[in-house]
Amino acid sequence: MRFTPHLTVACIVEDNGRFLIVEEHRDGRLVLNQPAGHLESGETLLQAAVRETREETAWSIELVSVTGLYLFTAANGTSYQRTCFFARPLKYDADQPLDDGIVRARWMTLEEINQERHKLRSHLVLDCILDYLNKPHYSLDLIR
Repeated sequence: MRFTPHLTVACIVEDNGRFLIVEEHRDGRLVLNQPAGHLESGETLLQAAVRETREETAWSIELVSVTGLYLFTAANGTSYQRTCFFARPLKYDADQPLDDGIVRARWMTLEEINQERHKLRSHLVLDCILDYLNKPHYSLDLIR
């Protein structure tokens, strides 16, 4: 059987020490995640990151940099390759409906995220934030 990981994107959206986090229903529980999702046919990774953030949070963003690439195998055995970006928030649209399963988007500090780490969808949520804070960022030109 051929190995075919799912391609996903995620955004670290930071504003004055607070991070844009999505509360969503997943497998019967409420979890915390970055704005994230799957690459759709015909779009670039950059377009997917902007689209997913808008659909899940109602925020328009400006992508700034690539913060990391991650290979993750979920408990069900499915593998995901996640490209994570850093983005600045631009504008909130209160009339924008959120994707199915999304309860709300909230701004949280790193301390608050750590306090609720038992709710994280996966360890990648915190890993991506810590990499954003502590590791080099890469130009968006890295993605072609």
